[in-house]
Amino acid sequence: MHTTRLTRVLTATAALAALSTLASCTGAPGKHKDEALGSNPAVAPVKEKAAVRGLPGMPPLLDQNDVYAADRPNRLSPVVRNFPSRVYVPNTNSNTVSVIDPTTYKVIETIPVGTQPQHVVPSWDLKTLWVNNDRGNTLTPIDPKTGKAGKSVDVHDPYNLYFTPDGKYAIVMASLDRELVFRDAHTMKRAKTVPVSCYGVNHADFSPDGRYFIVSCEFSGELLKVDTEKMKVVAQEKLPYDGAMPQDVKISPDGKRFYIADMVADGVWVLDGDKFTRPTLLHTGKGAHGLYVSRDSREMYISNRGEGTISVFDFTENKLTQKWRLPDGGSPDMGGVSADGKVLWLSGRYNSEVYAIDTRTGEQLARIKVGSGPHGLAVYPQPGRYSLGHTGVFR
Repeated sequence: MHTTRLTRVLTATAALAALSTLASCTGAPGKHKDEALGSNPAVAPVKEKAAVRGLPGMPPLLDQNDVYAADRPNRLSPVVRNFPSRVYVPNTNSNTVSVIDPTTYKVIETIPVGTQPQHVVPSWDLKTLWVNNDRGNTLTPIDPKTGKAGKSVDVHDPYNLYFTPDGKYAIVMASLDRELVFRDAHTMKRAKTVPVSCYGVNHADFSPDGRYFIVSCEFSGELLKVDTEKMKVVAQEKLPYDGAMPQDVKISPDGKRFYIADMVADGVWVLDGDKFTRPTLLHTGKGAHGLYVSRDSREMYISNRGEGTISVFDFTENKLTQKWRLPDGGSPDMGGVSADGKVLWLSGRYNSEVYAIDTRTGEQLARIKVGSGPHGLAVYPQPGRYSLGHTGVFR
């Protein structure tokens, strides 16, 4: 995805105890091209779905009709409620993490980490932020309570990181190794290595029942369907677009469709994950890259890195409704939504900056200078009972 890229939980039992108290982004080496929340109410209730049998050990969805029901504004788990609000920005070329205070839009600290940090990933139990030092072959833990980095853990080719919905395993997206590596979610000890025939495993998201997940393979333009419990690839398909480069993956609130951003096709693929049939393409803008769901589950923000815009997709209307342009351009990449849902935070991949965008108006609130090659930033803490990984996919 970027030209600068080189060749390359704590136990579920403890976390579940905490949960029970809660009610209510780049080409192959050397070739990388590198809400509106407002006052809208949440999506209106629809006919209740029959409860499905989820992955054993996975906390059941709060709402069978909305996988994001636990992500409402400021609904913070007791685990993270007292953590300071920060934006953690991995600077791929600077080998640092910039820490931004979102109330002042100022960088308050710069943390040295390993070589080529790609993403900052919240752990399943919400207690740790893992910095994915891809080229350095390590994960650096950051304590979000204190903001201090701990001792790095040896993990090979950790381009991206996800967690199984039961909290048992971390899944390392070993992009250049062509592997999905299942590791103990706390110790990161290798449990199973799954070789893949596609190239550039990158991003993912899980089905509502957690029994499978969809993976994008950016360098070969393919998608994988993986059985979570069996830790096995069960289906694979080539995207019907010459030179396709799939990126971020997000499931719709109702769980019926997966959306996959494609920075070459300049849009978002819409996939029926259960059937895994040929997807259709929704054009959004040049270099479509990151996907973020609003706190009310009504909209999805799509960062179009190649043209400095953000497209807004309405799930209920099933169409694009707005396009926001960054003043003076930019390269909006990966990020997340603030806990209250009012601000979309995105890294400016090629501009050494971070953008804060008002989700009600699309207005740019701030443009903050950081290190070189900012990538998968994490806004933390965020609402949700547990994390599925990446820069913050919560349920």
